[in-house]
Amino acid sequence: MPVVDVNGVRLNYVQLECQDGQGHEDLVMVHGLATNMAFWYFQYATRLSQRRFRVTLFDLRGHGRSEMTAGGYRPDNLARDLQGLLDTLGIQRAHFLTHSYGGVVALNFAKIAPHRVASMVLCDTHLSAVRKSVRPESWGHGAQIQSIVDRAGLKLDAHDPFFGYKLLTEVSHLQMANAAVPPELEELVRPLAGQCGSRTPAQWLKLMDTTHARDELMGDDGLCLTELRRLTFPILAMYGDQSQARLTGKELLEVWPHAVFRRVHRAGHFFPTTRPLEVVHACERFWGGEFAARPKVRAGETRRSHFRSDRVYETGGHWFFMTREQAQVGPFDGEDEAKDTLASFIRAVAAPVAG
Repeated sequence: MPVVDVNGVRLNYVQLECQDGQGHEDLVMVHGLATNMAFWYFQYATRLSQRRFRVTLFDLRGHGRSEMTAGGYRPDNLARDLQGLLDTLGIQRAHFLTHSYGGVVALNFAKIAPHRVASMVLCDTHLSAVRKSVRPESWGHGAQIQSIVDRAGLKLDAHDPFFGYKLLTEVSHLQMANAAVPPELEELVRPLAGQCGSRTPAQWLKLMDTTHARDELMGDDGLCLTELRRLTFPILAMYGDQSQARLTGKELLEVWPHAVFRRVHRAGHFFPTTRPLEVVHACERFWGGEFAARPKVRAGETRRSHFRSDRVYETGGHWFFMTREQAQVGPFDGEDEAKDTLASFIRAVAAPVAG
């Protein structure tokens, strides 16, 4: 894979040209902590490069096959890494698809050069401004996560503002010791369960133990809500129902009245790896303008953003739909079957009224 030297670091990257042979727009994908570009490659990049986009993937500093330096892991510095990569590759303006800390990096880049951002998709990005301000009881799913952590014998507080980072480290230690990792705990840290390669846990521990990354990554991310209000490019923010990052999503509702907010049913932090079809479908609708064409305000509502969701959704390779009474009806083998069953359900409910 090609490597480029920018901002004092060697960054590993790959580009997939738009396969339809027509003109293209650039799409840059930014992964989160303890993963690498493989997070996006197989389930996203190959599909999204078939039409419309030239896709650029890269490994963040200290991740994947990019260089692990002693320092330089503050979000503003990682944003300069991204800026240098785009400059070297001649990408003047791009759409961005990000997960978790990748969203923090991309938003810091947007502070530097907002005119270079055509649109941004944020998948479960948590901000330090929210981490420090919310009360522990605000995260309703925290008690369930805490019970999983307690059963695994880990001395972690699920309401710690940096719980996710610390959980990645503890599970990495378990894996390097060949200790059994309970399936329900593996589910919380999907990339370390093998999706992004066997090197991932060892590399994460090396990053934490031999560099300044621990302090730099867990400090202030430089994204105050006042500055974020100045970002006016199209934004799609997706958050998992069961993720601690959903607290950030709730705050951003007040910050970006122009943004589209999507709820991912019964999903945790790593839903892009477990629900790729749902994420890709939402992205394609967002880039295609479908969400922008919808009314911004429902009848009787004040003008503000809300989390929206589809009644039909995919999880674990099966499709489900929800009603007001039930959050999950199914499973169905395909999206069409779920939609047809939902339509039949709606007709059945409406029949007595029509009669």
